[in-house]
Amino acid sequence: MNAPTRLPDSGQPATPARARFVHLKVHSAYSLLEGALPIGKLAKLAAAHHFPALGLTDTNNLYGALEFSDKLAECGIQPIVGVVLTIDFEDRRSEGTDRGVPAVRQPGDGNIALLAMNEAGYANLMQLVSHAHLDAADVEAPHTTAAALAEHAEGLIALTGGPDGPIDRALRDGQNTLAEGRLDRLKATFGDRLYIELQRHGLRSEHDVEPQLLRLAYGKHIPIVATNEAYFASPDDHEAHDALLCIAGGRYVVEDDRRRVTREHDFKSADAMAEVFADLPEALDNTIEIAKRCAFRPKGRKPILPRFVAVDREVSEAELSRLEAEELRRQAHQGLAERLGSAPCAEGFAIADYEKRLAYELDVIARMQFPGYFLIVADFIKWAKAEGIPVGPGRGSGAGSVVAWALTITDLDPLRFGLLFERFLNPERVSMPDFDIDFCQDRRDEVIRYVQRKYGHDRVAQIITHGKLQARAVLRDVGRVLQMPYGQVDRLCKLVPNNPANPVTLPEAIASEPKLQEQIAADPMVSRLVEIAQKLEGLYRHASTHAAGMVIGDRPLVELVPLTRDPKSNSPVTQYNWKLVEAAGLVKFDFLGLKTLTVLQKAVELVK
Repeated sequence: MNAPTRLPDSGQPATPARARFVHLKVHSAYSLLEGALPIGKLAKLAAAHHFPALGLTDTNNLYGALEFSDKLAECGIQPIVGVVLTIDFEDRRSEGTDRGVPAVRQPGDGNIALLAMNEAGYANLMQLVSHAHLDAADVEAPHTTAAALAEHAEGLIALTGGPDGPIDRALRDGQNTLAEGRLDRLKATFGDRLYIELQRHGLRSEHDVEPQLLRLAYGKHIPIVATNEAYFASPDDHEAHDALLCIAGGRYVVEDDRRRVTREHDFKSADAMAEVFADLPEALDNTIEIAKRCAFRPKGRKPILPRFVAVDREVSEAELSRLEAEELRRQAHQGLAERLGSAPCAEGFAIADYEKRLAYELDVIARMQFPGYFLIVADFIKWAKAEGIPVGPGRGSGAGSVVAWALTITDLDPLRFGLLFERFLNPERVSMPDFDIDFCQDRRDEVIRYVQRKYGHDRVAQIITHGKLQARAVLRDVGRVLQMPYGQVDRLCKLVPNNPANPVTLPEAIASEPKLQEQIAADPMVSRLVEIAQKLEGLYRHASTHAAGMVIGDRPLVELVPLTRDPKSNSPVTQYNWKLVEAAGLVKFDFLGLKTLTVLQKAVELVK
């Protein structure tokens, strides 16, 4: 674990002294409105502190797992992919607790941290996190059960979760028997892969239960591990992070009865952690031990296309590819004959020219192994047209393909308009084909449901997108939690140029707007607002569903990417954004809802 790391400033390897501590509980900006550490910043911090490894445990999601894995590996640091997951032990009884106080039912008994040791562990992480989102009654409260945890425990290391964990919570409530029972269940599930987690951020909730945690650890022969729940880079960022928590909870900074973290919840150095846990060196040593046990990282893979041709016998991949190429060739030749039979050739071209171009394109498509992609797209477009759903004539580079025209994917004759196939597919620059397909906005969902029925609901999903705190929005949010007058904040926001196509950052707006500079210099409250806003700008604010992107897999998607669900439609949604789903091996299909097609369809109906 003492491999050289690369410092971000010099780019040269720097061999650290023997590692004394490794962070295992870090929250990136993907812990929405909770973590204030973008993945790129995390990589730089870890390299600057000479950490040989780093653990990412965002709250109830794996949004950043693949990006984290790649960024850390580029810096020569071992990424440890994990999650903080809410667990329901289903062990609270209505007759009361150890103190005789009735238990209150709510999703989850606390959070535990799970870290992937190997490929099987990462697969189980995806299963657990996906089911926590897909099976939860409330999409805003993802959680899983202890039974599901036991079913998917292989390859995972478990930490008991610290102050927010189910063990600590039960101990604080005086439910010692309950705490011991939960610990026994976790030990039975994970064996020597379970660690009792100790945190020291100066909170009473940590201090009061630590002696009991140590007694349980030594009495049950369970190792202890020191963690620091890192939400921000340094203590100087505490005020900005506190404002972020207020934005998340819809609270004001001056309120006392709200969630808070301390200045100690920062990305501490190994030396600082060694000082905090000087009396428990084994808790520090076990962070290194865990890092050594987690010698795995998820990597990208080549595109995996779903198969269009169904066969009723066992055949090789090569045979399937041959069958799909033959089916594409058959449909393309048939489609071209129908096109040329209903309309004349373009001026200056003969049927032989079309057939020559078609043969060339089919050869390229077959060599690049994309027949299945063309067949799938043609299939759902033909279905939509047969159902009377308006479909766009085609746009983008895909309109340069005679094969696409023959399959009715597009309605533009490429030879007539001098369109080049090489702009769409080029053997010298291998990239996935990408048709931008417009459907009537009112009936787009019907096409999506057809695709789900044909390929399986567990193999089709929409793609997630993450909204950021942009310049104007972050000023408004921070102004609200600081309880500044709305009119004053609104006037400041209007001094920031609004350009959605190329958003202006706060530093750029300040540098270019003298009036903004004057307000900052004249009013300490405005200065505080802008300082906090600049620290929060660019962090993720929420997750939503991409307007057009869909993925179709050749197997259940949860085997390739973690899933969540769209709160509006309950449809599965990938936890990776469109760039990362492609890196994970999934192929993106665009189902664009176009209002213009809906308007045209209505106009035609009214004219009739």
